[in-house]
Amino acid sequence: MMLKFIAKDIQFLKTTGHTPALTPPDIYYSDLLTQPSKEFEIFARRIADTCAAQKTFTTAAIQIDPATPEDAIDKANDIFHACFHSVLDENRGIWECLDPFTAIFVFWDYQTAAQGKKLLDLLNEKIAQALNTELIMGSIAFPVHNFPVEEMAGCALKALDHAAFFGPGHAIEFDGVSLNICGDRLFQLNDIDAAITEYEKGLSIAPANINLLNSLGVAFGVDGFLDKAMEFFEKARHINPEEVMVIHNIALIHRFNDKNDSAIAYLKKAHGINPDIFEIELLLGHLLFKEQKFDPAISHLDAAIRVKPESGTAFRIKGQILLERAEAASAAAQFNQAVKLNPNDPEALSGYARAMALQKKNLSIALSFAKKSLDLNPENEQYRQNLEEIQNIHDRIEETDQNSSIKSA
Repeated sequence: MMLKFIAKDIQFLKTTGHTPALTPPDIYYSDLLTQPSKEFEIFARRIADTCAAQKTFTTAAIQIDPATPEDAIDKANDIFHACFHSVLDENRGIWECLDPFTAIFVFWDYQTAAQGKKLLDLLNEKIAQALNTELIMGSIAFPVHNFPVEEMAGCALKALDHAAFFGPGHAIEFDGVSLNICGDRLFQLNDIDAAITEYEKGLSIAPANINLLNSLGVAFGVDGFLDKAMEFFEKARHINPEEVMVIHNIALIHRFNDKNDSAIAYLKKAHGINPDIFEIELLLGHLLFKEQKFDPAISHLDAAIRVKPESGTAFRIKGQILLERAEAASAAAQFNQAVKLNPNDPEALSGYARAMALQKKNLSIALSFAKKSLDLNPENEQYRQNLEEIQNIHDRIEETDQNSSIKSA
């Protein structure tokens, strides 16, 4: 069973923001492994038939820059054919178009890995020159580790997705990062078991890769296997004790196990390494609030707001702290911002309603917000109590006003 997070912003860290952001591809060609097109199915059968007896061969997926002029794309199929046969011949390889932009190739009959790389570079160069555009390429040379022939086409697609993060003009040879990216894609599609398989394959190639160890820990954590998740986070921390995403994730496991003191200790260590990571500041602020340590909690929540002002969660938690301090007007201002950013946050709606009611201001709006919070989460007893409290305040004031009117008359 997947864990229910305390807020959509408080979750496991997959990256820390230390490295420059790369742009994910619009199309993940590795999706063809779970939803194969007719073209890919044809090629997969051909490679299984033709390469089973080959001791070495290279598979490459090549994509034209999507910004290439349409007239060049229209002739891509012919160019792929001409360039493939100018470098090789029908007895040394096969190829297939996957779509108007992309083709997948396999070739053999070379003596050394260097010769295979030279042929691949020549093929890449000829296609780029003929189309007058840059290419994105992912490749894999068999044999690699203990991967079977049948997986080579898929590995080339995973390498192509990897290369696509860097954009046109980049070529990537399949590696553990390619599997991390494929696992992340499956994770994004909520296929956690398949993602775990990809991360484990990646670790079989690169057992000391911190991103893979962390990714596997995250997948197990989201799937509810907290002990297994901690095992991989600790392996990653052993490799690099200063990696903040891993330290944060260990803290989150402690938080899920209701060990808030341990969680806070790890988060403070992560904060000391990098004080500008939203998730760390938000979770630290949240846990310090739960421990009634309001001043340091607000300090970390303010840091979270500075890093990510478009998230309403930190504003909402600040509002809750200010309500605890009986500072209703200041709390209302924080809840107001939280509701603007997320109009369907039941906790912010209920808190805002209560803050207005305590000031005896805008009681009709307070009632509507309190009712909406309960509609969004009908099982929450605190929202129900807040609604009843606000309704009572509203009714008393209305009754007082009516009595005053009668006496005046």
